[in-house]
Amino acid sequence: MTEPTRNILVVAHARRENTVTGARRVIAALHAAGARAVLPGDDPDLVAVVADVDTAVLGDGIDVTDLEVAIVLGGDGTILRAAELVRSASVPILGINMGHVGFLAELEADDIDEAIGRVVARDYDIHERMALAVQVRDADGGVVYETWALNEATVEKASRERMIEVMIEIDGRPLSSFGCDGVVVATPTGSTAYNFSAGGPVVWPSVQALCLVPLSAHALFARPLVLGPETSVTIDVLRRNQGTGVLWCDGRRSHDLPPGASVVVRRSSRAVRLARLHPSVFTDRLVRKFQLPVAGWRGDAGVTS
Repeated sequence: MTEPTRNILVVAHARRENTVTGARRVIAALHAAGARAVLPGDDPDLVAVVADVDTAVLGDGIDVTDLEVAIVLGGDGTILRAAELVRSASVPILGINMGHVGFLAELEADDIDEAIGRVVARDYDIHERMALAVQVRDADGGVVYETWALNEATVEKASRERMIEVMIEIDGRPLSSFGCDGVVVATPTGSTAYNFSAGGPVVWPSVQALCLVPLSAHALFARPLVLGPETSVTIDVLRRNQGTGVLWCDGRRSHDLPPGASVVVRRSSRAVRLARLHPSVFTDRLVRKFQLPVAGWRGDAGVTS
């Protein structure tokens, strides 16, 4: 019996020469291994720059449920875009960092050949990462918008010259109200993104938790909070606001928030699946990505009880 064609999604930043070159290498290797490279249907620029090689297009006879895995060449933004593309089918994502920090990526650009070989051999593990389910409700409590986030959901002021007045509720109980530039609710995956820049804690991926970080808040009690994974966080945009707010999820999806609106953030029932080729030691990843000073470390011999 003939094995069905293996469909591998290839996502790359079409305006960077190194990612296009890498995508061509991936596509050629997949073709040589008998697999089919599939390109995102909403990225005509990428389709155009690799038009001379044999590929298929997602949505043109190939559904997201037909995909086996997604290989992503780029930075964290490109990986977040891939997560958006495969969200409905929870397709595993293998990131190859072609950008700067690349916290979500499994490999660096020099490891493309290894990545292709391991994908072809189906030699990878899958790690699930918590995601957020996000709702926007109007002043009457009706749901007017729903989305999700892998890194964070952020309620921000829409006008640069004005603060936004918010009320924070935890599990339906009021915690505090204050004026601020915004509020970040992040996952452990997103703890090294906007949350980190805003002064929030770095959370190990093995920890199931939510981080809540006010941005430039005018309040005595406006410290970062670490909340349980089943916590429901509500951010009310108070009616007394002169201006409006805006919800951003992963910096990719937005929705306007008039006075009286509220944003409810919970843990999503559907995780994001990342393909991993090597045992993941998060401490080593922090040291490498942030270039932390570890000179003088003596290993186990330097640890005392």
